[in-house]
Order: sequence, then structure tokens, then C-alpha cells
Amino acid sequence: MGAKSGSGHILCVVGARPNFMKIAPIMRAFAAPESALEARLVHTGQHYDEAMKQAFFEQLNIPEPDIDLEVGSGSHAQQTAEIMKRFEPVLDEAPPAAVLVVGDVNSTIACALVAVKKGIPVIHVEAGLRSGDRSMPEEINRILTDQLSDLLFLTEDGARENLRREGIADDKAHFVGNVMIDTLLYNLRDAVPAVQTLAAAGVEGPFGLVTLHRPSNVDEPAVLRRLLEVLSEASHSTPLLFPIHPRTAARIEQAGLGSLLENAAITTLPPLGYLEMLGLMKEARVVFTDSGGIQEETTALGVPCITLRENTERPITVEEGTNSVVGTDPAAILAAYRQVLADGGKRGRSPELWDGAAARRIVGEINRWVEARS
Repeated sequence: MGAKSGSGHILCVVGARPNFMKIAPIMRAFAAPESALEARLVHTGQHYDEAMKQAFFEQLNIPEPDIDLEVGSGSHAQQTAEIMKRFEPVLDEAPPAAVLVVGDVNSTIACALVAVKKGIPVIHVEAGLRSGDRSMPEEINRILTDQLSDLLFLTEDGARENLRREGIADDKAHFVGNVMIDTLLYNLRDAVPAVQTLAAAGVEGPFGLVTLHRPSNVDEPAVLRRLLEVLSEASHSTPLLFPIHPRTAARIEQAGLGSLLENAAITTLPPLGYLEMLGLMKEARVVFTDSGGIQEETTALGVPCITLRENTERPITVEEGTNSVVGTDPAAILAAYRQVLADGGKRGRSPELWDGAAARRIVGEINRWVEARS
């Protein structure tokens, strides 16, 4: 990106697919004339599918990363350590005014740790979200990143209470809205029509959408079987489209559960680009998911969401949105699904400040903060 005349640059970190949708509007806001600061982009390579990364960067108009660390896969410890090793020289070569991290993936905590130990301020976008479930690696990443951060941006005002309980001062936290929804609203007109994806898949009429990837759901064969059985039952009322994560596909094969998909009205697809998924979500009768981001996107779109988890770090999607958190109990899943069939499902509203302008508020606050520190 072209140099600006402000007080240095902000180093923005992106690592995995959920980060791409969050960083796109932030990079646009930094590039706008009203921002005195330049943003540079580091891609850690935590999301190592090059073709999918490229598709997302092109669809979301994210500039090519200034630096690609090409870390690749590994255990949580291996991946976090490798990101730290490769990120440190980046900071040594050109120290930024601050490091900005988004979300809760391994890249988030790894880069925050390196920065804070070098005395470089950390900015966390999507701070304060808590599921209360410390068995989730993402929960640990959220808690620790917030503790390390100098500036925290909240998607929902209720997250402030989580930070207070953890001893984080109010003046560090700013309620700005949701950058995921910035991206959704910005791209809604360009979404690939669902009918196009349905035709290619040989599916007609009303449909539901499934995403499934969390280790707690796919790594335990008994849980995975239970979920696939209940989805199979649901598919006989509404055909389901299932863009299948490669890791999920591998677990289904290892557990010998492929027949549960073959004997149901479930059409599996390869992972889809953002604009294809957005088109499907927009038109779906119902979405079954264990994704945090999709809970938010369905709320913004007004589409019923049945979350196959015991908890959520995004309670506002339940309190104000269209989300029902039902766990993995078949009776609870089917009860929520029958409600959708009976009356169209849970109705909600888009939460406060989910208006497409969160990134502009974030970058405006960062500009003021850097100026005050210089």
C-alpha cells in the first residue's frame, strides 16, 4: 500500500479463513484518505490451502500480503511456536506503531505474544467474546490476547462485562460493531445467487445449509455419527447442502460414516468461496452450523440458525438474533428444526452497530490513539 505521512504503520495480521472476512474492511479503512496511518498486511499461512486463500483474497478485494510467513499446518503448539519464530524478524526489521490482530485463531495469540514482549502495542479486533468453555483452544486464545492488548474493539457491548471481570480497564475497550458484518453488507450485492450453486449441485427448491468443523464435533466418532444421523433425518424434509471441510471429510471417512450421507438427501460440496457461501446463506431455509462467524452472519441476514454446540461466545446472536444453541442432542436439534418448518423459525434483529461501518470506527479510533501517543 502507498506510504502515508502519518506516525508510522500498523501491522495487520491474518492467519486463517475466518480472519479474511474481518481484515478486508479494516484494510479498506486504512487505505481511505482520512486515515493518516499506513497498514501493512502479514499472512501467517496458518490457513495453508493456497487456492482457497487466493480465492478469498480476490473475492474480498484484500491486497496481497506484504509478508507471507508460510507456516502451514501442525499441532496447536507447533503452529503457534512456528508463527512466533517467523514473526519476530518481521518486527525487528520494521517495528510498527502497533500490531493489529483479529479473532481467536493461533495466529492471533502468537503474534500478540511476540509483539508485547518487544514492547510493541497490541490491538485486538473482536475482543471480549467468551463461551465459558476452556476446553476450546479458541477460548484460551481470546482470554490471553485480551490480557496482552492495549486497545480492544468489541462487536457487542455485553463483551465489556467479560473484560471487567478479567481486570481489563474500561478505557482500553471500545464498542464499535462487527467487521464481519461490514464484509457481509459490502459484498451482499455480489453474492453468487443460490440458484446457480444449487443447479450445479443438482438440487432444486427450498434447501438447508450445513457446516461442521469443530474438533469437539468431528473428532469423536460417536458425536459425529449422532450429528450425521440427525442431519440425515432432517434432510428428508428439506434437502441439505453440506460444503465439507477437508478435515471433516477425513474424519467421516476414518469413522466409516460415509453411508449416512449417501443414504440421505444431503449433497456434499467442496469448500466454497465467500461469495458462494453468502449466496447460499442468504436463501437458506435454515442453517445448521458449529461456526461462530456463521452465527453472526445468519443473524444479520435474518436466517434461522441452529448451532450444534453446547455454548456460544456470541450470545447476542441468541438474545437478539436468529440463533438457537442446541448442542448435539438429536431431540433438541429436531425440535428447533421442526419449529423452523412450522413457522419459519426464530426471528430476530440485527444488533446495535452491525451497520457496515465498524472498520471505519476502528481505524478512526486507532488514528486518534496513535496521534495521542506520539
